[in-house]
Amino acid sequence: MMSFIRKLPILTFCAVASAAAVYAQSNAGTIDGQVLDPSGAVIAEASVELRNPITKFSHKTVSDANGRFHFTNVPPNPYHVVVVAPGFAKKDVDATVRTNLPVNVDVTLELEGGTTTVEVEATGATLVENIAVSHSDVSEDTLAKLPISTPGAGLSDAIGMTSPTVVRDSNGMFHSAGDHSQTSYSIDGQLISDQQSKLFSTQIPVNAVQSMELITGSPSAEFGDKTSLVVDATTKSGLGLKKPSGGLELSASSFGTYNEQASYRLGNSRFGNFTVLNLARSGRFLDSPEFMPLHDRGNNGTLFNRFDFQPDQNDSIHLNLFAARNWFQVPNTYDQPRQDQRQQVVSYNIAPGWQHIFSPSLLLSVNPYLRSDFVHYYGSRDPFADSPATISQYRTLTNLGVKADLSYVQHHNNLKVGFQVMETRLHEQFSLGITDPSLNAPCLSDFSAAAQNCATPNPNFLPGLVALDLSRGGQPFNFKQKGNIKEAALYVQDTVTLGAFTFSPGLRIDHYAGLETENAAEPRLGASYLFKRTSTVLRASYSRSLETPYNENLLLSSATGAGGLGASGLGATAVEPLRSGRRNQYNAGLQQGLGKYLQADIDYVWKFTTNAFDFNALFNTPITFPISWRKSKIDGFGVRLNTTDIHGLQVYTSLGHTRARFFGPEQGGLIFNSPLAGSVFRIDHDQVFQQTTNARYQYKTNGPWISLTWLYDSGQVAGHVPDIQTAFTFTPAQQAAIGLFCDGRFATLTSGISSCSGTAGATRLQIPRTGTENDDTNPPRIAPRNLFDAGIGTDNLWHRGEGLRVKARFTVTNLTNKVSLYNFLSTFSGTHFLAPRTYEAALGFEF
Repeated sequence: MMSFIRKLPILTFCAVASAAAVYAQSNAGTIDGQVLDPSGAVIAEASVELRNPITKFSHKTVSDANGRFHFTNVPPNPYHVVVVAPGFAKKDVDATVRTNLPVNVDVTLELEGGTTTVEVEATGATLVENIAVSHSDVSEDTLAKLPISTPGAGLSDAIGMTSPTVVRDSNGMFHSAGDHSQTSYSIDGQLISDQQSKLFSTQIPVNAVQSMELITGSPSAEFGDKTSLVVDATTKSGLGLKKPSGGLELSASSFGTYNEQASYRLGNSRFGNFTVLNLARSGRFLDSPEFMPLHDRGNNGTLFNRFDFQPDQNDSIHLNLFAARNWFQVPNTYDQPRQDQRQQVVSYNIAPGWQHIFSPSLLLSVNPYLRSDFVHYYGSRDPFADSPATISQYRTLTNLGVKADLSYVQHHNNLKVGFQVMETRLHEQFSLGITDPSLNAPCLSDFSAAAQNCATPNPNFLPGLVALDLSRGGQPFNFKQKGNIKEAALYVQDTVTLGAFTFSPGLRIDHYAGLETENAAEPRLGASYLFKRTSTVLRASYSRSLETPYNENLLLSSATGAGGLGASGLGATAVEPLRSGRRNQYNAGLQQGLGKYLQADIDYVWKFTTNAFDFNALFNTPITFPISWRKSKIDGFGVRLNTTDIHGLQVYTSLGHTRARFFGPEQGGLIFNSPLAGSVFRIDHDQVFQQTTNARYQYKTNGPWISLTWLYDSGQVAGHVPDIQTAFTFTPAQQAAIGLFCDGRFATLTSGISSCSGTAGATRLQIPRTGTENDDTNPPRIAPRNLFDAGIGTDNLWHRGEGLRVKARFTVTNLTNKVSLYNFLSTFSGTHFLAPRTYEAALGFEF
């Protein structure tokens, strides 16, 4: 396999060249068919509709002169194919897409005197999927109506609002089933396992996504690296269009936030092109450490283009191009009013994809890709305006790889065999200088005194930090290093259907050659059973996975031990680079169709990981470093309830619970803030309960609509405040942030509380009573919160049937103006408030 990795650049170049030499198509499935009359003659000009009653996916076409119809870019799901023609009875047949291979659906219509209309009704059996994987389906229609309000992080917002096991965190980050951003993205077949939040990279725009499948159960052998959540996204395409279409939306919202979104697509049966250009700027670009933002301007620009071409029935190619930029100020706190730190992130991505059909049962898919992130972090011009240290950074991350597989469908088997090879090139430059003389003072009595003349020595004084203490004449610590991470994987995944049983055996073999070299064989096994009479699917699955370290700041975080950062006193106690984790995951669940209106999905997960990963924040900056703990034990459940469209009303509810127990000591990486105990503790991904409910009513297809979203979070762990006495040691601004009070008197920015003989507490934290705190069973937490978002709008303001349509919407997020925290002085992410009440008005034009 090592020789295979060495040939990676050549293989990738050949894959790109071969893809460019053929021509284009989508990674999603296709449905083909022919409309016939009772005698077997073809029926032309028949109306054919493809739709899913849960996701509201709907595409329409007309049969050609040979009676044939063709749907492309179809996400994996069960569908209704509804055919209507004058003089014939309406016919409704089922079709399921699970692979890239075309699904053939021939429809024979019976004679009837007159034209009928399409009225698709679901049954309980058609609402469930007989597969072993727990997942949530999110359609273009749902994405368009979600109250997404985070600049530059719309995809993260959408994932957090629609997946039951995902807990939203600050700045577009999220935790899936107790893990921090252990997420892999598959975008039209391109795999991305690096972080996609706006602090680390940029995101594909939401209005470029046609559908998403959010996989939270045990993943198939096709997926590795980061497996807590797999986001399988299909982008929009212009292939198959009858005429060009496009749109422009302009919006303005609170905090000086403005957005412009433009899209255009054109195509025919052989080629298509789809383009999105989005611009955004805001006075609250990041979630700030104060309720009202200070020094928090930022902007985002995103360009996405997808080109498709089909020269014949057997060959197809698509080419995705993506470029984006984030620029933002780092928010200030009241304790750091002079700080002027900023960050810029520039990304680009090139991802062609080729598919060749050898036969109706055999398909080859090849997906090469090249993507890069360039991150610049700038300290203040005056280094002493930064406290407790001034920091600068420049790092790059480049992925070069290819994924290829063969799909074979025959009788009871749906088999996929493939490989993935990738090289990740890292370049990291980092500079840090201490500016606060009290941070590492030799003396407790006099911060400026030399250690040898000290009356009261500081027992925590670190001599190794003196050389980089600018307040004592030192020089900044400078780090510069390059590194290559090489990965290769072979995988085989089968889905075997035997009557009501479905079995999903698979095997993945990973080779990881990073700072450490590791190999792993990872079996995957799932099974499900459909009780058709009751519309019930029972499922269970197991997966073994190699969880690879985060690549962002990996080199610096691993530079510990003798002669490294540990020798200078800058790092943690780890003496070896970050190693990959080994995980065993078990899932059990059921899916239930209740009549023709409701689908329920319940899943429970157990995850046991050796070498469990997380991030450590550098002070209260967006710079974070990967770290690992000895092991983790995580369990929890996710519940999702979906209705079909009930006369314009559709509702979904996501419920989740996670118990995330991590076990010390730290195995690798840097910890800058207070270290945690070496025993078991609840990490800040742990949350007792969260739920999201979204109800939306729309009058007719493009008429006025109204929506209401209710979000509840019980509160993540806030381990920095184990008791009320600790809260008394904070600065007045920090005490005001948590709502600290004593006998009804609240701390303010200028007046803190140093002690209290009466009743003391905090409105935004749940602080255990003195003597009762336990890192595992009774940790401090962020206070519970209920948030409400509301929206109203129309998809066709002037009720025009053809031509230019005008859209309008008005959205209010955090309707009650709830003051609440995501986290507070977290070792892993710092302090961040949720956004105050935000108003947004938007006007759009579509043709």
